Amino acid sequence: MLGLLKKKDINKGILEFKDTTDAVLLDVRSKEEHQEGHISGSKNIEVEKIDAVSLFIKDKTTPIFVYCYSGSRSGMAVSILKNMGYTSVKNIGGISSYTGTLESEV
Repeated sequence: MLGLLKKKDINKGILEFKDTTDAVLLDVRSKEEHQEGHISGSKNIEVEKIDAVSLFIKDKTTPIFVYCYSGSRSGMAVSILKNMGYTSVKNIGGISSYTGTLESEV
């Protein structure tokens, strides 16, 4: 039961992403949040528009690492992506605990 309450470590998730060939890093926060600061190389699709992922990730076996601010929206996005048929999808948690450098478009 305690394992279910444990917060995901986005920093470990980013390392796993970087070590995974042809992986996609997906930020499901709002466009504004993404512009304020995001992890380098991430693609942004708001969780409410997650079905648009099929426009640029055609291969449903592509490894997808999903993050948001706290891990909640990314959890919802992972469920939706799995229902869409994507087979290698992982919620890596929230950017709020990320210790690396962020890129900004503001």
